[in-house]
Amino acid sequence: MPLTRLKESPEYARQREELRLAEIALMHQREEVASLRRKLPLGMIVDDYVFEEGPKRLSDGDTPVITVRLSELFTSTERPLVIQHMMFGKRQASPCPMCTLWIDGINGVVNHVTQNVDFAVVAAADPVLLRAHARVRGWDNVRLLSCGENTFQFDLRAEDEEGKQDSTFSVFTLDPDGTPRHFYSCHPSLSEDINERGIDLLSPVWNMLDLTPQGRGDWYASFDY
Repeated sequence: MPLTRLKESPEYARQREELRLAEIALMHQREEVASLRRKLPLGMIVDDYVFEEGPKRLSDGDTPVITVRLSELFTSTERPLVIQHMMFGKRQASPCPMCTLWIDGINGVVNHVTQNVDFAVVAAADPVLLRAHARVRGWDNVRLLSCGENTFQFDLRAEDEEGKQDSTFSVFTLDPDGTPRHFYSCHPSLSEDINERGIDLLSPVWNMLDLTPQGRGDWYASFDY
């Protein structure tokens, strides 16, 4: 199946067709994995954690910090809640560049995502510091929460006993009676020999780099380029 009208060599056309079929197989594999995820049984009931929240919009300035419970992050019992655990706070004294990359991208598309789900970013950092980093990055769409005073990060394995933080995405559901449940979490580490590939599909950057002859190589995110 030609994908361009260029005069490609027979060898290029043969290998490109082989690659196309592999890409189709990968698509079906992703759909199978997504199906297995959707079929997970009812998750564990979790604490109705209390978070601290700064202003919901950058334009709100230095409005007072308020508290909000996990169950209050849901706009409906029919909608799941997706949370990005950001590496910032406790032993992570400065914001993680890689987590920042994810949020930079999500901030741009979150209004699309929230047509179906609720979304928030949670970090162990003080809400004032989290707010300051958000201003620098221009995060004006994502909801930012601090969990430094509870065990949320630790319970979801986004933090270890020493306070070291880990990038994590978690999904929660809400029972009709208002009880929150954990549905799914994913981390960069998939096994002892795969420690940085578990959530890269949540950003287009790595996947775009994978389209090139050089691939992603040892590229790593930075605050400035």
